[in-house]
Amino acid sequence: MAASLLLGACGSDDPLGDPRRPGGPLEVDLGGIVSEDLQGQIAGAGATSQEAAMNAWIAGFQGLNARASVAYDPVGSGGGRTQFIEGGVAFAGTDAPLDADELEAAAERCGGQVAELPLYISPIAVVFNVPGVENLAMSASTIARVFDTRITRWDDPEIAAENPGVDLPDMAITPVHRSDESGTTENFVEYLHEAAGEDWPHDPTGVWPLSGAQSAQGNSGVVQTVMDGTGTIGYSDASRVGTLGTVSVLVGGEPVAYSPEAAAAVVDASPLVEDRPEGSLVVELQRDTTEAGVYPIVLISYSLACAVYRDPQNAEMVRAFLTYVASEHGQQTAATAAGAAPLGDALRAQVMEVVESIT
Repeated sequence: MAASLLLGACGSDDPLGDPRRPGGPLEVDLGGIVSEDLQGQIAGAGATSQEAAMNAWIAGFQGLNARASVAYDPVGSGGGRTQFIEGGVAFAGTDAPLDADELEAAAERCGGQVAELPLYISPIAVVFNVPGVENLAMSASTIARVFDTRITRWDDPEIAAENPGVDLPDMAITPVHRSDESGTTENFVEYLHEAAGEDWPHDPTGVWPLSGAQSAQGNSGVVQTVMDGTGTIGYSDASRVGTLGTVSVLVGGEPVAYSPEAAAAVVDASPLVEDRPEGSLVVELQRDTTEAGVYPIVLISYSLACAVYRDPQNAEMVRAFLTYVASEHGQQTAATAAGAAPLGDALRAQVMEVVESIT
């Protein structure tokens, strides 16, 4: 098979036919990620944030390996971790790394080490629906006070002070949050906890820490609820934003809009968490950064896999699929389909070392 592939849009079912895709074919080196002998079926489940990228990864991988089949159920990060630990799926996606108890349970399921691989990096967008307003600037403290329902109207002096010249309506603010346990929620709350200080007096958690307000299932549910309302504000993986207004985060006093490049910048500047098991590549994001041009509300969605599988075919399929996902081609596919930030070379090398050891 040729060492490169041209992927073009082939109708509405083609995940690479997303309207955000730049013109022209996607052409990158495919050396080492195509096997004529690979065959089998594997299933995964987990984070809804990965859904658009996962659909594109599966289409690309199966297009290269005709006898291989991969399925993914976007049930949410909590559901994915549970199914993986219980042995219901071969791999999982989660926007929050395994905690100590989950690590122990997952290692028992796998009969050894668990791989936690940062394969999907995306900004979390703060989205709103205010007629006539497309973009606003907000500091971490203002965002925190809005979602903590202490700022309740769009023309509040704190919002107005950060947006001089913007005609803000006298309209109630309706925050919208996730109803399910969510890694997107946990990442968003971690940002508020670290960057807003006392203005966010709640501990990081995957379950929304406040009662009341509107809620919805999954990233798509939050976005739909914000779209259906007026004066609404929510948070979502950036791949879901659509036509909603978005918040540029004030970093070092300057507004920074979400983008793959700005999200990648904070990941590249962040170290791995120490004292994790071998194969657990969890990034310690510097969410309170003041560095210019860095977008700090970032979601890293991890792929969970066993280092050792009892079924050799499962091992071969998981290793091959994750090799594709981590490859330059796979990462460009996610960037095209979901606006994700491709892995940096140093982090990719660490990921590939773990993936290649799956047996």
